[in-house]
Amino acid sequence: MEALLAIVIGLQTAGGLYLVLRRRTFSVIIGTALLTYAVNLFLFASGRLAIDMPPIYTPGVENYTDPLPQALVLTAIVISFGMTAVAVLIALGAYLESDIDHIDLRRDPNDLDLDPDEIPWEQDPRDPGLEAPRGDFG
Repeated sequence: MEALLAIVIGLQTAGGLYLVLRRRTFSVIIGTALLTYAVNLFLFASGRLAIDMPPIYTPGVENYTDPLPQALVLTAIVISFGMTAVAVLIALGAYLESDIDHIDLRRDPNDLDLDPDEIPWEQDPRDPGLEAPRGDFG
């Protein structure tokens, strides 16, 4: 059971990192959510997986589970839900303001119908050697 949980946590972490490194804001938000789910599973597993054991010590019970990881996971779920909602609203506001879903606020550089004023660097958009901007253009 622990090996399966470790594999699931690893896959969620790998998928989350892959999505966070994408250029679209929606992928970054989903990747962040996957990473928080992986951390939640890790915290939950750190309290040892126990079946049919009470979470609170009572007299007469020899084995019980640690309630602290469960409380941490519950708190992390609430915080991650709130942060995901805030990130979605910020991304939606940025998209409505700029009509672009890219992280760096530029359209696809391979698109030949670009307006030269939309490109944040000094280069002709029809140039085949179009490169990504370097540095801070904000």
